[in-house]
Amino acid sequence: MREYKRVLPEMNEIYFVHESSYVDEGAEIGEGTKIWHFCHIMPKAKIGKNCSLGQNVNIGSRAVIGDGVKIQNNVSVYDDVIIEDDVFCGPSCVFTNVINPRSFVERKSEYKKTLIKKGASIGANATIVCGVTIGEYALIGAGSVVTRDVPAYALVYGNPARVQGQVDKNGCKLSTPK
Repeated sequence: MREYKRVLPEMNEIYFVHESSYVDEGAEIGEGTKIWHFCHIMPKAKIGKNCSLGQNVNIGSRAVIGDGVKIQNNVSVYDDVIIEDDVFCGPSCVFTNVINPRSFVERKSEYKKTLIKKGASIGANATIVCGVTIGEYALIGAGSVVTRDVPAYALVYGNPARVQGQVDKNGCKLSTPK
């Protein structure tokens, strides 16, 4: 049995971690959070209340996840990525943390902070290049490559992602004025 506390959600206690996942000592996990198959939560990672982490999710030591966040399968949230409350990260979306990576050059001191603000949604297979801020309730289309800041309530998609319209708090596209 692993050293961390693991309880079943139906028992209404603390949080749930599937037996195939690892939560390193020192990680903070909020009440009601569910961590599913094959996840790894690094030491000092912070995960809020009532979150859901799908299969094969990795959370870095300096990552911060707010309350009510849903992270779908195959997502790595690296150091210096901050995800505020009620954010949705679609399957296999990607966060980067170095602008110019090289396997033979150590650049851990050059990680860029990436901020995903409250209520934003990131579509499946989207790439979020480090150093950007995604505004509140913004909607990032599936497969997009976000290379610059995204305004609040913006609908962006493409490669590179560009503002294509606006959405309301529920993610519904607003009609464009004529």
